[in-house]
Amino acid sequence: MPDYRSLNEFTVTPVGVVHTSMDKPAFRPDMGDEDYDNRIKEQRKTRKKLNSLESELEIDPNLEGILDGIEEYSHILVIYWPHLIPEDRRSMRQVHPMGRKNIPLKGIYATCSPARPNPILVSAVRLLERKDNILKVQGLDAVDGSPILDIKPFTLSYPNYEKVTVPQWLDDLMEDLKKEE
Repeated sequence: MPDYRSLNEFTVTPVGVVHTSMDKPAFRPDMGDEDYDNRIKEQRKTRKKLNSLESELEIDPNLEGILDGIEEYSHILVIYWPHLIPEDRRSMRQVHPMGRKNIPLKGIYATCSPARPNPILVSAVRLLERKDNILKVQGLDAVDGSPILDIKPFTLSYPNYEKVTVPQWLDDLMEDLKKEE
């Protein structure tokens, strides 16, 4: 079996940085069992806050031309590195999604957990405006100082997303996060 870690090692250079009021990760897979009900209430509040949170994406001014035309889209994908996730968390293989013990353990790749072997995260966000090399966005769950690796336009027509299926536990979890307290 090949050594996948050395098969194609490469370097990724950040193209920008996130500026936001969020200074620590919103959801962590390692949360303990203490005060479980209160944690669920906090998750609901945090989800609502994240949905309206505005952030700035500062792109390297030397790359400014790379943004030309991005303002024609209502939403973009932000690919970023969660720099505050400790190295030891990258060895996790399974988690209870969002720490919810009522959901069976799932493989990291079946969840949106930031604790991944290569913690490259993707968020679909609303693009509010572009001013030179700064993009103002809404709904980004990255923390302040997160390195931006790439940005792509978000569209439902390419690739073809018309028949997307998600597990029932994820639908249930998302519905639960919408509940009022």
